[in-house]
Amino acid sequence: MAQFVVNPSRVDPYKNFKFRIKIGDHYVAGVSKVSSLRRSTEVVKWREGGDPSTSRKSPGRTEYEAITLERGVTHDKEFEQWANQVWKQGNNLGKEVSLQDFRRNLTIEMYNEAGQLVLAYHVLRCWVSEFQALPELDANGNGVAIQTIKLENEGWVRDTAVEEPQEATVTP
Repeated sequence: MAQFVVNPSRVDPYKNFKFRIKIGDHYVAGVSKVSSLRRSTEVVKWREGGDPSTSRKSPGRTEYEAITLERGVTHDKEFEQWANQVWKQGNNLGKEVSLQDFRRNLTIEMYNEAGQLVLAYHVLRCWVSEFQALPELDANGNGVAIQTIKLENEGWVRDTAVEEPQEATVTP
């Protein structure tokens, strides 16, 4: 019989506020929000000629939704530089797009309350389809200025090497 409970002391689901984003080999600072990982598969309906009242269904093409990353505006130019690799207006002919490296893989890591890595997903062949350098500015406001990128991708896979950690106990 399959063993489903790896850590019998863990009864609560993981929280959504402890995470890190890694692009390539380094972590991106200040990411405060990541949209969900979502995919959908088209339904292909068909019918047999001898059965006019019932349609059958089979899976069709799978689409992966874009992922949005939000972070506070800082002097870090990484989002802007990545967006400019996809399209840099005003560059000479043949240099508007960096075809060799405008796509990047990224990793989304989730942590438990104790800071232990519990889940990781690798998002494949991402590129920036939207970039918001500055939010709407408001002289009467008091919020953090947020920068946003929207990443198109070609799918994601769970990192099966990340196993459920043995949760630590705190002794006085």
